[in-house]
Amino acid sequence: MSTGLPFAPASERNREPILAALKPRLAFTGRLLEIGAGTGQHAVYMAAALPHIDWWPTDRSEALEGLGGRIAIEGPPNLRAPTALDVSSDPWPAGPFDVVYSANTAHIMSWQGVEAMAAGVGEVLRGGGPFFLYGPFNVAGNYTSAGNRAFDEELRGRDPSMGLRDVEALDSLFAHHHVHLQERLPMPANNQLLVFRRQET
Repeated sequence: MSTGLPFAPASERNREPILAALKPRLAFTGRLLEIGAGTGQHAVYMAAALPHIDWWPTDRSEALEGLGGRIAIEGPPNLRAPTALDVSSDPWPAGPFDVVYSANTAHIMSWQGVEAMAAGVGEVLRGGGPFFLYGPFNVAGNYTSAGNRAFDEELRGRDPSMGLRDVEALDSLFAHHHVHLQERLPMPANNQLLVFRRQET
């Protein structure tokens, strides 16, 4: 890119269908915590389209330079400066948040990282608030496409701790932290948007 900012083609492709799914489910004013904002492409695009949402992007410290650069150049007024968050080791931003959102993170975290994410979401998400988790997932232990199988094999070849997660395993894990799976929305390219909700307290 001419700006020199980090750029992920997949983020550009999937941002519209994700936003189309989020919009009717975010028809209220509130604070949103994004876990693993990466290049910031989703954050700037979605925050601009959802001006009533106060968007708080986070990522691991090594990603903050590029993420912060994009937000400084392209970010709308309701998009905050990024905060460092390694879900396993960093303090989480102070909640409660009305929404938590994360895209393409569960398969690149170790399972211990996913467990840490579930615990953190359970702590910072207000009662009744949604948690949106986007990515490729297995269903009942099975791949949903040949492409997902190949992607999983590639991930595990790079790092055995990575890999596609099973929807049922995620459902069980998050339920342990009072965050319950409510919807499983099919998305393009054999991805899914999992919609969880924090139990009312």
